[in-house]
Amino acid sequence: MITRLLHTRYRVEDLARTVDFYTKVLGLEEVSRHRSPRGSELVFLKAPQSEELIEICYFPASGKVIVGPDLTHLAFEVADLNQFAAHSAALGYPLSDGPTKTSSGSLIAFVDAPEGYEIELIQRAVL
Repeated sequence: MITRLLHTRYRVEDLARTVDFYTKVLGLEEVSRHRSPRGSELVFLKAPQSEELIEICYFPASGKVIVGPDLTHLAFEVADLNQFAAHSAALGYPLSDGPTKTSSGSLIAFVDAPEGYEIELIQRAVL
């Protein structure tokens, strides 16, 4: 039986630009980097307070990366959504949607990663 989530993989066409986005814009930490037995270049990243990893995979032999709209996204908690939005925009990645207040009082917004993957940002409501 399954015991825990280990990682989520996103395949990309521009490894350097994508890793730059995840580390400099989102603030994720690069945990490891290696080449798989089949030749994929893999970079594993994690958020500061999370155990699960994100695997960024560069494998041109798989063909063009096509990211469909509203197919998938990663969601991250942020302490201050406005502060994140200013930081992200200053690095060339303005919010693509939001901020929007939810029924629980949380704020959500979205930013697009270089390959078109959507990133959701959530500032939890203070109770």
